[in-house]
Amino acid sequence: MFDITNLSVSYGQSAVIRNLSFSAGDNEVLAIMGRNGMGKTTLFKSLMGVLPARGGSIKLGDREIGPLESFQRVRSGLAYVPQGRMIFPSLSVVENIRTGMRDGSKDVPDDIYALFPVLFDMRKRKGGNLSGGQQQQLAIARALVTDPKVLLLDEPTEGIQPSVIKDIARILNEVRKMRAITIIVSEQVLSFALEIADRLLVIDRGAFIHEDLRANVDTAKISRYLSV
Repeated sequence: MFDITNLSVSYGQSAVIRNLSFSAGDNEVLAIMGRNGMGKTTLFKSLMGVLPARGGSIKLGDREIGPLESFQRVRSGLAYVPQGRMIFPSLSVVENIRTGMRDGSKDVPDDIYALFPVLFDMRKRKGGNLSGGQQQQLAIARALVTDPKVLLLDEPTEGIQPSVIKDIARILNEVRKMRAITIIVSEQVLSFALEIADRLLVIDRGAFIHEDLRANVDTAKISRYLSV
């Protein structure tokens, strides 16, 4: 479903991602683990077209999307929940969700409220008045209404209390059951990754240094990679 080959990304003259290759299958959940500053957010921004790549290929299904602008990648089936959520604080919950809708409808799909009942309860509340966990759910809902084939989630547990992290893991597992969707998540919380992911990759200084299926994960080893 999603195939990345020899991707390279730089900030100025500083190379951050170097000839990175990986793939994610249809309906697979892939967790990309790593400490802060190891290249996770740079990778995700490049996949979404927010940062230009200096080389490599990004294919969604059979289509090469590397040359496309961000909005064209969304139309091709790629959705992105950025680090920090980036919801619109002055808009209501409903208005935030509608910013992701492109069919002209004003009605939020029923399955979105089924997945996120708290958003239905708070649909008229300003996004800026939600808790961090509720804002994260709102950001995921906004991405899902684009009907993506691939969903990118950058650090979805950042700044969220443990009980809400469990809720988000449950929601993502429900999303996977309801839709044939590939999910790629960047993460530092290993327990969360193990709740949702089929496969884990560890990134260090812009390169992958470890890969495991969830069933084979050595938690002590990955924890060492994630420690400061």
